[in-house]
Amino acid sequence: MDILKVSTDWAKAEVFSSKITLLFGLLFFIIAFGFWQLGKTPMAKAFVWPILVSGVLILVISAGLYFTNKPRIAQFETAYRTDAKAFITIETARTAKSQSELAMVFKVLPLIIIAAALLIVFLNTPLWRAIGITTIALMTLLMFIDSNTDARNTVYNQYLLSQQQ
Repeated sequence: MDILKVSTDWAKAEVFSSKITLLFGLLFFIIAFGFWQLGKTPMAKAFVWPILVSGVLILVISAGLYFTNKPRIAQFETAYRTDAKAFITIETARTAKSQSELAMVFKVLPLIIIAAALLIVFLNTPLWRAIGITTIALMTLLMFIDSNTDARNTVYNQYLLSQQQ
């Protein structure tokens, strides 16, 4: 298989993932709007701001994924055609760095989920409970997104390593 095709397919998959993440962000906005319009209890009203903030964070993540990976599709071809060996070396180093960062993410996010769960248990006001529940939902969504990113990155990194030899 052609390394350029594998690389551009990886970048296209990351761009697609950013679009799916955007949909989740928009879903969070719709949910916040629903709580704002239909929420009658203090608990329901307390969810508006935490879910809205989470939606903004998801949109920022989506934009980051998109604007980082969309230009790579064109850059990969130029870099590969200029110097294939250097391209493979740079991409291998970048994906290895991403793997170590993702490993850290999978350690930190569960800790945040635990802290949010403790928040729900020990702080009995509607706003703090809503913040805890929304944080758990957001961190779970981020773990879902990052698990797919990690899987793609691992396969891509292994392919790059096999091409270096």
